[in-house]
Amino acid sequence: MKTYSFEKLNVWQKSRVLVVNIYKITKKFPKEETFGFTSQLRRCALSISSNIAEGTGRHTNKDKARFIEIAFGSSLELLNQLILSYDLEFISEETYITLRKEIDEINIMLDGFYKFRLNEKK
Repeated sequence: MKTYSFEKLNVWQKSRVLVVNIYKITKKFPKEETFGFTSQLRRCALSISSNIAEGTGRHTNKDKARFIEIAFGSSLELLNQLILSYDLEFISEETYITLRKEIDEINIMLDGFYKFRLNEKK
């Protein structure tokens, strides 16, 4: 089986773990939030890893950087929704802090990856 370049990226691997964690915690959300917060949180988390993967398939560094930028935006959207989930008491403070640390780590990596792609010569 072929391994694609995005699968080797630490930032993609961490974003994949984040998706799994988001799915696990949103299983415990109120049923009336299935099409609200649950759906939004899952879509944002999926968008981070998906845009990292899609960006690696682009031909120009500018295009690659753009997909990293989109992934970063999705991570900020996810953070906003986690803050609100905590405010609404859908998640505990411990869960919020743990997920926020995961997002912070991913964002630092995305920022570095974005700058690398913009400065890389092709």
